[in-house]
Amino acid sequence: MIMGNPQMTWCPPFWTLPISTTSRYGSHGAFYRYKNSMGKSLPLFYIYDSYLTSPEAWAHLLTPNGPHSIRNTPYDGVFIALLVEEGHTHDILAAGFDGMYTYFASNGFSFGSSHQNWKAVKNFCDANNLMFIPSVGPGYIDTSIRPWNNHNTRNRVNGKYYETALQAALTVRPEIVSITSFNEWHEGTQIEKAIPKKTQTRLYLDYLPHQPSLYLELTRRWAEHFIKEKEQWLM
Repeated sequence: MIMGNPQMTWCPPFWTLPISTTSRYGSHGAFYRYKNSMGKSLPLFYIYDSYLTSPEAWAHLLTPNGPHSIRNTPYDGVFIALLVEEGHTHDILAAGFDGMYTYFASNGFSFGSSHQNWKAVKNFCDANNLMFIPSVGPGYIDTSIRPWNNHNTRNRVNGKYYETALQAALTVRPEIVSITSFNEWHEGTQIEKAIPKKTQTRLYLDYLPHQPSLYLELTRRWAEHFIKEKEQWLM
């Protein structure tokens, strides 16, 4: 289970970012690597807004026979595309990505972020040797910076929203579950400790009547549950 989105990057013309990141930090022990289906331990990158670049352009880089392929070079990696619309599944496959993730913490916001679609997406990925990484969050409220977006608010319901999302993710038996958080208070996705606090311009969310560490404890509990479940899946 991964909190936040490690080594997240954006699509071209910012494609040099994962290459320069690998060059500069690739040998560091903290640089996240994932063992792919071929047994290679490679850097894992989430590509945000990957759909803004055509599958044909991505295929130049990500397919083994692409004219500028980085496969089997020092810059190879596990590249995960953003799934927003249903049609993106076929685009991601054609582009040569290694998998797809859903990112948004608001259930129902997009096709990809809707829990009810995860089983079908996972089946598609399994049939095409792709990873499916469902993304979960503790809730969502960004009206302090996007006042018009109240319809995408998702109440935490004292942790139940988070646990429902985690259960939905585990139901499809993914290799990885990502937590869209990175403690972003302005979008209401933080999971770090919280106590009541109010300023002249902002009322910060807290977890009362629960302890300040509620979401860290839930995360630890579900991470342990995920590890045990994966052991059962492999039996």
